[in-house]
Amino acid sequence: MTFTPAITGTGVFTPELSISNAELVVAFNAYADRFNAENADAIAAGEVEAKAHSSEEFILKASGIERRYVMDKDGILDPAVMHPLLRQRSDDEPSIMAEMGVDAANKALAAAGKTAADVGAVICAASNLERAYPAVAIEIQQLLDVQGFAFDMNVACSSATFGIQAAADMVRSGSIKSALVVNPEICSAHLEWRDRDCHFIFGDVATATLIERAEDAADPYFEIRSTRCVTEFSNNIRNNNGYLRRSRPDGMVDRRDMQFMQNGRKVFKEVLPMVSSHIAGHMGDEGVTADDLKRLWLHQANKSMNDFIGKKVLGRDPAPGEQPNILQDYANTSSAGSIIAFSQNSDDMASGDLGIICSFGAGYSVGSVIVERRG
Repeated sequence: MTFTPAITGTGVFTPELSISNAELVVAFNAYADRFNAENADAIAAGEVEAKAHSSEEFILKASGIERRYVMDKDGILDPAVMHPLLRQRSDDEPSIMAEMGVDAANKALAAAGKTAADVGAVICAASNLERAYPAVAIEIQQLLDVQGFAFDMNVACSSATFGIQAAADMVRSGSIKSALVVNPEICSAHLEWRDRDCHFIFGDVATATLIERAEDAADPYFEIRSTRCVTEFSNNIRNNNGYLRRSRPDGMVDRRDMQFMQNGRKVFKEVLPMVSSHIAGHMGDEGVTADDLKRLWLHQANKSMNDFIGKKVLGRDPAPGEQPNILQDYANTSSAGSIIAFSQNSDDMASGDLGIICSFGAGYSVGSVIVERRG
């Protein structure tokens, strides 16, 4: 016997602190001036490249981002630090990612009218987990008092949709009745705030999605009609940090490749057709046309990328509200972005309306979920 999986609740944890583009530019330019002064002789000799200033106009044009939420702003905005400063917690305290995830998970449960007793599994799907083990998902499971099992998974920015597919498959097969897919993202910790090309990209957040049997759901909910995931290896988005770092001769030095890196032009050129083709193929196989779609909830990385994908999928420029963007306020929150967009822009849909949640990023990876509003 098979069951119909459905999204019955979502939740978003938003940090209290935020950084505007104006604040970010002041900090970065002060850092650049400091760097250039400290390296004046090497710059004059042509041995070191001078740091150019950033600007609000540059950031907005390059990304569409206006601000971002962060777990710490003091360290990020200190020209002598340029990264978040987060307190080291003892092993007896909840980890920061688990704490964020629990907040989002409780909101998702409340939205669905369910409790932790109704949950059979927890999947923590995120691009940067704060430790190797024990799994953050198991810690979230314990803090929520969920019976069953839990595990971590990482498919970078596509983690949420891949997690939803895993949860939906388990619900469909009958192995569990429901699962929480939790996406705690502290992207500020893996961003190189000293790099003008990317210092504005990321923000912090946590999201959670409850997937359960449609037969057990209270109206309204979103039936998961179909899911599809694909991966293709690429070095164009990469972070080399990991537990083997100290085993290498220069592993512990301040290396650029130990933070987020990307070849933006290649990513734009290669990922956009990959995502557009993926969505079109998924829709075609499920008999869904562009006219059938009421909403596209895309990965929130870059406004120009989303506008391009939306136009390719719909065959026209998306109408206001058809392809909601939240990155202007949240920036790129990795796996959580498409879930924030879905959570904040789905209540107005009518029964029978169709939409697609799609995320994409490092790997390369693309995940899509076709949903139908019920009730």
